[in-house]
Amino acid sequence: MVTDYKKIDLFGKTLMQKVAIKTPFQFDFPVSDYACFLFSLEGDIQFHVDEEQIDIPRNYSVLLNCLNTGKKISNSNSNSSNEIVVISFHTDILKKIYDRELPFLLQKPKNSVTNQSNEKINNDFLIRKYIEGLLFYFENPSLVNDEILILKLKEIILLLSQTQNAETIQVILSQLFSPTIYTFKQIIEANLFLQVSIEDLAQKTNLSISSFKREFTKLYNASPANYIKTKRLENAAELLSFSDKRITDIAFDCGFNDLANFTKSFHDKYKMTPTNYRLKLNNKQ
Repeated sequence: MVTDYKKIDLFGKTLMQKVAIKTPFQFDFPVSDYACFLFSLEGDIQFHVDEEQIDIPRNYSVLLNCLNTGKKISNSNSNSSNEIVVISFHTDILKKIYDRELPFLLQKPKNSVTNQSNEKINNDFLIRKYIEGLLFYFENPSLVNDEILILKLKEIILLLSQTQNAETIQVILSQLFSPTIYTFKQIIEANLFLQVSIEDLAQKTNLSISSFKREFTKLYNASPANYIKTKRLENAAELLSFSDKRITDIAFDCGFNDLANFTKSFHDKYKMTPTNYRLKLNNKQ
């Protein structure tokens, strides 16, 4: 149940909201044509996408956009309270305040193929201080004007660009301006030889882990782990046959981040080490 609600508008649209909620609660998150930054000011919340749950503790946040439905937040604990601050990123407002050139965080990343639409953020000191500053304006709305709100919106975008999550945040926010939806296979093929986990691929396809595994098995008739490992080993065998690259570099280029694991996996498949595989091919020539 909502016990207190305050909002601040910019150019006729809701820009910032502060919501106090008594637990337990559960409601669908209203993301329709924009992205938003949701900060847990008090209490812990659970963010749900399909059947997966992401825990957002106090002083953490989540950035999300509208690529899919089924998002909701909840807290099942009784006799506690939550307070959240939400900052909305409307495409038309961002275009208006950045009339010359979009900042780096809103530009389409190079070589990024993903439909990821949410990211949990461990907020640093500056973002927490930024949120504390916003609370003053919620309590003193008469002091707020458009110029201040534009500066505060630009400030949070600048702060987000300096977090350790900046790369993923850029992917999410840039989709407001370049709403390309990649197919499942395009995302898999683009990331097949990169150092990404099954969990990373699920995020990039904008699916829960269980939904990702079901979709993958349906399309490739194999589990993600087996298929990806097989393709990476086949690519490594190919590189061993015609390139002079070091074996360590080949392992890395094929998506393996551990040489010992690569060597063992290669031996399991080809019944010899990568070094012996290369020697055998060279002796045949």
